[in-house]
Amino acid sequence: MLQKGAYESMVEERVYETYADIIKSDLPGPIRDPKAAVKLLEKKYKLVVDEKIVALVFASFMNGRPVLFEGPPGTGKTEVGEALLELWAGKKPFVLPCSESYDEYKVIGDFHPLLAMQKGFNEESFIPRPLLSALILDTGILIDEIRRSSEEFQNILLDVSDKRRIIVPELKRVFRARGEGFQIIFTSNPEDIGQNELSDAFLRRVVRVEFNYPPRHVEARIMELRASPTGPKIPSHIAQLMLDAISQLRTSSVVYRPGPAETVLWARMAQAIAELRGSDIVTLEDVVKAAESVLVKRPEDHEIVVETIKKVLGP
Repeated sequence: MLQKGAYESMVEERVYETYADIIKSDLPGPIRDPKAAVKLLEKKYKLVVDEKIVALVFASFMNGRPVLFEGPPGTGKTEVGEALLELWAGKKPFVLPCSESYDEYKVIGDFHPLLAMQKGFNEESFIPRPLLSALILDTGILIDEIRRSSEEFQNILLDVSDKRRIIVPELKRVFRARGEGFQIIFTSNPEDIGQNELSDAFLRRVVRVEFNYPPRHVEARIMELRASPTGPKIPSHIAQLMLDAISQLRTSSVVYRPGPAETVLWARMAQAIAELRGSDIVTLEDVVKAAESVLVKRPEDHEIVVETIKKVLGP
């Protein structure tokens, strides 16, 4: 990282002053070994990730390719993406939730209206945004829900990723990545309605990694890791019944299929209910009380969810 006084431009100085402390990580440095990364993902981030996925993502970064995590909601795309970017760079990544209104000014930089009037359209009035800041700081950026953006926006991101540079014509400046830490992970839920399609140019350039609902034993481990460690204990037979219900809902006709995120939230809500009544053990009644609030995401799913819970967990 550049030392104070070593900045090449006022833009870089502003980026470091604004974000340098925010991206600091407690990692000793970049972690590029997939086996070591898998262990850290579970220990530090409480994430269970297949080593093949880690190796594929790291190999993509080594080849200068952005990665697309695609799959249903609640399957860990965003959390896993953030964690892998931090491991790779040894710094915390930026996270940019997509919107159809996004353009280069909102992600690269724009001019402060008042300062521009006073000082002109120059580095003094230029406000760097997340994409340019990530490149300057040599850290990763996660672009969440890329399908919500326009094709033009997607092309901007691909050009930056391909060339590892950002041109700001108004400043007559070219900012270039200094190391390998600057990498991009996109996330996408192709089943979400009302979104834009990804262009052929986009799909040709990214390495796609499919996310899906995990095997039962993996989800059980995720629940164990992410349930409150200090909260009331969930007996193993109740945990198994909860997984039975989740599995049945995923194969039913519900519009919103619960992901591992809902499984974990369901467990934590049941723990909270048990704690509120002064118990150190979660009961079936606690689980049932928590079920509807967590598992019903759409009104049309209510009846199916309630019937499934009664069938699996009892009245």
